[in-house]
Amino acid sequence: MADNARARKLADLIREVVAEKLQRGIKDPRLGSHVTITDTRVTGDLREATVFYTVYGDDEDRANAAAGLQSAKGVLRSAVGAAAGTKFTPTLSFVPDALPENARTIEDLLDRARASDARAREASSGAAYAAGADPYRKPEDADGGDSDEASSAKGEDSTSG
Repeated sequence: MADNARARKLADLIREVVAEKLQRGIKDPRLGSHVTITDTRVTGDLREATVFYTVYGDDEDRANAAAGLQSAKGVLRSAVGAAAGTKFTPTLSFVPDALPENARTIEDLLDRARASDARAREASSGAAYAAGADPYRKPEDADGGDSDEASSAKGEDSTSG
């Protein structure tokens, strides 16, 4: 078993090598400049690597990019093996990253919350407070009685100003 630091270093190296090879080394038109490598994870035994990617475009572009990555898997693994210099080059599997879909879902939820807040703000614009503008008791009205009775109960004379 390799330690986590070694697996992390190998994952970073794989991400860099695959991204560089996709940018400059592979001439497949399906992979173009709209494929982005977002993350790479390597198992603890350094035998398998999962490469996460995103594709800028529609569903057809995503399907074409997935097919292009599958066809270029051998070339990319050879490039990783040459750069890594390890005894065994990890097998590569490409997985579309769910990050853009998650971000889109969060944006939709935030838009619905903003619309709900706007409706609530609009509904409360002409409303009045149930207990008046200031529903809190004042210090002189704290006991609920007349202020003259309150001061005489404390032993103060209400007639001497």
